[in-house]
Amino acid sequence: MSETKKEEKIGKALLKVALGYQVAEVTEEYAEVDGEWKLMKRKKTKKDVPPDLKAVQLLMGSEETRDFSGLSDEELETEKKRLLEELKKEVETGGESEVKRLKKQANGEGKCEVKEKKTRAKPRKRVVRKKA
Repeated sequence: MSETKKEEKIGKALLKVALGYQVAEVTEEYAEVDGEWKLMKRKKTKKDVPPDLKAVQLLMGSEETRDFSGLSDEELETEKKRLLEELKKEVETGGESEVKRLKKQANGEGKCEVKEKKTRAKPRKRVVRKKA
């Protein structure tokens, strides 16, 4: 399967999850009667799967990314200048770019905090003694 077909399928599936969908579910119960399995009950239900906010965020974020394959050389050059200016502003303001931060994390240079899970104390059992 080619890359474009895979991307289309993934895009359609992501859109489906982002918008929510309905699933038809069939439950069948069989019982053994006279040595044969016979269908006793068939229950059809429809379940609504609500929209997933993470999928919506992913779709909204993907609109920012552009396909640069169809741009001319002049358009690519202006886009390059714009991105370089954004990076300069970010460096001047003291913020580090997302790419640098991710590279540091991948190399183990960035701060990586691991929070320990606090264990809860087990509740004590109450002993009730009957008075004589």
